[in-house]
Amino acid sequence: MKAHQNNLRVLSYNIHKGVCFYSRKQVLSNIKSLIREVGADLVFLQEIRGQGLLGLHDLEDSEEFDSQLEFLADSVWEHYAYGKNAVYQEGSHGNAILSCFPVRQWTNLDISTNPLERRGLLHVSVVHPNLGDLHLVCLHLNLLARGRRQQLDRLIQRISEAVSEGPLLVAGDFNDWAQGASRHIGERIRVREAFQTLHGRYARSFPSLHPLLCLDRVYYRGLTPIEAVVMTGSPWNRLSDHAALVVDFKLQ
Repeated sequence: MKAHQNNLRVLSYNIHKGVCFYSRKQVLSNIKSLIREVGADLVFLQEIRGQGLLGLHDLEDSEEFDSQLEFLADSVWEHYAYGKNAVYQEGSHGNAILSCFPVRQWTNLDISTNPLERRGLLHVSVVHPNLGDLHLVCLHLNLLARGRRQQLDRLIQRISEAVSEGPLLVAGDFNDWAQGASRHIGERIRVREAFQTLHGRYARSFPSLHPLLCLDRVYYRGLTPIEAVVMTGSPWNRLSDHAALVVDFKLQ
């Protein structure tokens, strides 16, 4: 896919391991079609399965791919990175970023705070033709507030040490029921949340059938958001339990 010339389009989506949250049926092909239609330059994915056939069952042409990541990126996003967080006998799952721009480097930090919730912070830098080095963080935080606060502190530490200046995007499933994340990180790493900036409130993204809670976020620095949309309604609400977020940024 050719990158947008004047804008930067970002999609963030917790894909629930590619399985429909109510029927338990494989829906990765549907997810692939929909995220391609969005035409995002950068795709932040949470709860994506890693290498192995576990996440590719019941899919046509699955033998051509080694992982859900390769299946989704297939011929559209040439560059990608996967951060393995939870490992089990049949495979793993974690966070991933698909990119139209070359990846300069990436690392995945373990930010787990308990044995039951294996969480990671995937930090990727890509080479953007207009922006130069563009830093991206994809994350999925704990369900409980105490753990989330510790993980946000890890995010602040990482950004302060590695990316104190320059354009930055931090997106993912923050599980921020109480909407406290912005107060925690906003001034310390100088980020703002795209939906809050444009609409005066966070996006309602969970549950996807009737979104009430604002769990997912797209934070930015050094960019100008111009449109932010939650992908609700059919067919999106028949897939993951989360709704996807799409944000367009104007390139200055």
